[in-house]
Amino acid sequence: MRTRRRTKRWLWRWRANPLRRRDDVLEAWLVLALWTLVAVGGTLAGVLTARAADDAFTEQRAERNPVRAVLLTDTPPSEAKSYRAFTQVRWTGRDGSARTGRTLVDGGLRAGSTTVLWTDRQGNLTTRPPNRTDAAVEAGLLGAASALAVTGLVFGAGGAARWWLDRRRIDEWGREWDLVGPRWGHKTG
Repeated sequence: MRTRRRTKRWLWRWRANPLRRRDDVLEAWLVLALWTLVAVGGTLAGVLTARAADDAFTEQRAERNPVRAVLLTDTPPSEAKSYRAFTQVRWTGRDGSARTGRTLVDGGLRAGSTTVLWTDRQGNLTTRPPNRTDAAVEAGLLGAASALAVTGLVFGAGGAARWWLDRRRIDEWGREWDLVGPRWGHKTG
């Protein structure tokens, strides 16, 4: 079984070596740039995305308000705990006007029952804003996803660049072999 041996000298790609090609030095700088972009760019993208998401969730918590609403129609009975159904509801807006709309409520409620709904600044029905813990977890996950996306793009671009460099080296080796190869050895006949 073939094992890979690692060089024992640090920065071997930059050391003086008669076999070192210009493409090898270019690849060394490319690898350094890629790792720098992954470390700095991934971290920056993750932090900025997490901060933006957290700010958006904080804004949602500030502008959404709970209101008590009265069901205007029955909802079908449910045997599942998580069953929700659309129904007509009525609530009083912030300006004191009566409003109606359709929304999801727990199943098995009768007309006239009350439930808590969430409205935005204009008084329109909206979803419940995430609490601080849920918002922090979601912001962290979005930040991590953003960091991974940047890392994936950088690694993909780096892989394509290294593939291009490998193709150049193989072509160069082929040209050199065409010049040197015929002079090696003799023909048997």
